[in-house]
Amino acid sequence: MLDKVLSRLDLNLDNSLQHLFELLRIPSISTDPKYREDCRKAADWLVNDLKSIGFEASRRDTTGNPMVVAHHPGPTKDAPHVLFYGHYDVQPVDPLNLWEDDPFDPKIKELNGEKVIAARGAGDDKGQLMTFVEACRAFKNETGSLPVAVTILFEGEEESGSPSLQPFLHAHKDELKADYALVCDTTMWDADTPSISIALRGMVGEEIIIHGADRDLHSGHFGGAAANPIQILAKIIACLHDENGHVTLEGFYDGVEETPEAVLKSWNALNRGPKEFLGPVGLSIPAGEKGRTVLEMTWARPTAEVNGISGGYEGEGFKTVIAAKASAKISFRLVHKQDPAKIRKSFRDYVRSKIPADCSVEFKDHGASPAINLAYDSALVQLAKKALTEEWNKPAILAAMGGSIPIVGDFQSFLGMESLLVGFGLDDDRIHSPNEKYNLKSFHKGQRSWARILTALGNK
Repeated sequence: MLDKVLSRLDLNLDNSLQHLFELLRIPSISTDPKYREDCRKAADWLVNDLKSIGFEASRRDTTGNPMVVAHHPGPTKDAPHVLFYGHYDVQPVDPLNLWEDDPFDPKIKELNGEKVIAARGAGDDKGQLMTFVEACRAFKNETGSLPVAVTILFEGEEESGSPSLQPFLHAHKDELKADYALVCDTTMWDADTPSISIALRGMVGEEIIIHGADRDLHSGHFGGAAANPIQILAKIIACLHDENGHVTLEGFYDGVEETPEAVLKSWNALNRGPKEFLGPVGLSIPAGEKGRTVLEMTWARPTAEVNGISGGYEGEGFKTVIAAKASAKISFRLVHKQDPAKIRKSFRDYVRSKIPADCSVEFKDHGASPAINLAYDSALVQLAKKALTEEWNKPAILAAMGGSIPIVGDFQSFLGMESLLVGFGLDDDRIHSPNEKYNLKSFHKGQRSWARILTALGNK
């Protein structure tokens, strides 16, 4: 039966592209309120599409953008039950002038000898979520049923911090509970090698605003005598790391474990050193902890990064002022058993210790989530690894991720579910950037991969 479903996916590729293109044409930008109605349109489109293949689907309104929830029974009442998660919202397109085409007019293009789907949301996450929907569609068209019971949860605020997600999970805990969660918001090792993400870094987001004088000051009249918030901020940032790249916050490394030698050896065998990792973005020298490989630094070590700085005169030309305030946005990526609350407190204590008595500091919380670590030898992971290896004819790699997907932690803590993280994006998909794309091969073989995984789960 699987062979027939796979053949159906091959024959229906053009139709599946038309479905995806319809969704990509909806500018569902969640962070900008003027696109709120477009987010509702995207949710409604997904509801109608899921209904067309036999799901009981509905739009669930929240205080923000809607959730889409859908259910389909399995072949028997005892069949495994999976919850599939994705998000239909997308990033803003700015700067628009850097796009080669209209970001919401999807096209098939040729890039480096590969056919790609070019549009905002093609890779993050509409193309990814539709690989699963198309696999379900093929099963229904070919067999009239699905190999497992499926619940689908699509949210519309992932790109703007998911403010409605946790309340929604709490309120609908019983409805959303399943045996496993499937998440398709990750990448492959390369264009021909699938991967399963078994670890995700957590995150703490902080914004600090340092206030000095009650107004901007003339740097000639007050320079040398008045506190300068920008200089205070610069010292705070400069002292966050020591000469070896270690973060200097008290207790920062509590809960950080060393990566097992066998795991490091497997990562080293992937041959992705500084040249291969940094070369494509125009860099060559690792900037983090000395003595660590780039994969270890990005997959298994915690970081502190400055994401933005603002203060003083930032317009054209020159203006000689001492700014009344300066601000920075700083994120911490966490690993293993680091406690986000302790990291936040340590950072704020550190900042306060650097503020002169006649100045003040204001903090803004931009979310926090712990790291996630899945078992390498999990039965679910091994099942998916076998299915992916059969589809791609290359052994699937068990990789960690430098990024964070807070929903995986929520599934674990709120719903008690193990998650399987399988995605078909590539590092060069330019997600969050102009000219986002998703390889046509990723879209096609992603559908086939999910068909294999669902079949394997149904046979478990």
